[in-house]
Amino acid sequence: MGDAVELEVGGRTVRLSSPDKVFFPERGFTKLDLARYYTAVGPGILRALRNRPTTLERYPDGVGGEWFFQKRAPKSMPDWIPTAHITFPSGRSADEMCPTEEAAVVWAAQYGTLTFHPWPVRATDVDRPDELRIDLDPQPGTDYADAARAAHELRAVLEEFGGLRGWPKTSGGRGLHVFVPIEPRWTFTQVRRAAIAVGREMERRMPEQVTIKWWKEERGRRIFLDYNQTARDRTIASAYSVRPRPHAPVSAPLRWEEVGVAEPRDFDLVTMPARFAELGDVHADMDEHAYSLEALLDLARRDEHDHGLGDLPYPPEYPKMPGEPKRVQPSRARRESSS
Repeated sequence: MGDAVELEVGGRTVRLSSPDKVFFPERGFTKLDLARYYTAVGPGILRALRNRPTTLERYPDGVGGEWFFQKRAPKSMPDWIPTAHITFPSGRSADEMCPTEEAAVVWAAQYGTLTFHPWPVRATDVDRPDELRIDLDPQPGTDYADAARAAHELRAVLEEFGGLRGWPKTSGGRGLHVFVPIEPRWTFTQVRRAAIAVGREMERRMPEQVTIKWWKEERGRRIFLDYNQTARDRTIASAYSVRPRPHAPVSAPLRWEEVGVAEPRDFDLVTMPARFAELGDVHADMDEHAYSLEALLDLARRDEHDHGLGDLPYPPEYPKMPGEPKRVQPSRARRESSS
């Protein structure tokens, strides 16, 4: 696998063992290629991760091998990388890696981390999200072009309800993510409620194209706005994260005029460093903004009062939540009611 190498990253020396180990067999990309990629986009991915508890998606033997999510900070982590203490829905807790410098990202790449999953909170307040994250997930029969059309309508919805601005990025697959920086004064439950309100408004505007139905059997050929990605301990791949697919795509920050024009496959381990060198981080100004959710929460209250639209199901691993409807698949509920 070759002798270990040392990389200088932001004044730190990061040791990389087995630099020639192939992580992406289809294209021949190695661990060293991965580390150099994260060095090239270092300011961008650090902007996305800085001071955030971060789960590591690790592939120690590369794509195609065994993999796992590492939530607890590795015991081997150097003391210059801080942690943040977070609590899961189960009531259990953990200390997670909390990057504050670019070298932390390259250090994680040494251990086979392809994708970084930051919480939407900062270490200074792990119970108050500072981002509303909206995941537009194509369902069977739909594709990236459908997600892009939904994203443009989503942009209009955000602007109408509180003058919110979103920053779009590719998921690294067929979907799109839109992140809205918000004031850190609402709970996870309130932020999720705001996401549901966005989803319902999107359904009203694009009923044949967008759904927030939790059960797959009800979604049809529509874009699923996954409101549960705003629930506690649910995370979305960060901007600039490499995704575990054979062609080594990355989650690419976009400008709005690129949404629906640029294609997800345009951005990978090779092309993104070149783009970053030319344009820098096109989401660099996100941290300069913090919007209010009041207008969306007002919309949620109107949905409840005028239309009787309350909460929606949580993911299956969550405890039963106050006000949540029955967490039963609709077809099963029908069979049980008719028996």
